Amino acid sequence: MPTASNAPAAIRLTPSVTATPYDHPDARRLTQALRAEQLGLCGFADDPDATPVADFDAPAGLFLIAHVGDEAVGCGGVRLLNEHTAEIKRMYVSGVARGHGIGWYLLERLERHAASREATRIMLETGRRNSAALALYHRAGYLLCPSHVAGRDPRINRAMTKALGSSSPR
Repeated sequence: MPTASNAPAAIRLTPSVTATPYDHPDARRLTQALRAEQLGLCGFADDPDATPVADFDAPAGLFLIAHVGDEAVGCGGVRLLNEHTAEIKRMYVSGVARGHGIGWYLLERLERHAASREATRIMLETGRRNSAALALYHRAGYLLCPSHVAGRDPRINRAMTKALGSSSPR
């Protein structure tokens, strides 16, 4: 799993991170910002409002919001797909907060939650043009894999997976 010691070398901010319902106004604002960015990068994006709020309900799911001061600057969720597989969804850090390790910080907490639910594998998808996200996931030990979502276009999406409990590259 990612650790603070192997997060990117840029100046790190330690955000406050709270579990938040997926339909919280900060979650909605951040996930809609993610969607707008994905549309700009890839020309395609899932509608975050189409994801059921219950997908991130405890104990199987978790949705986090990262704050720096009073500002909600990032989010991410994890949900169980089955008994042993979890999925990261809606990872996003706003432009002004990027480059400070906040995405790494969120990813680490989401992976820990999945492992605590006895998941042994974690999966995610991101846009193939989202080089920052792809770099983050690669540094955290994720590998490319076939999509777990029917009908995905590999010219647009990149599916990645990681065995939980595996260490991240240093």
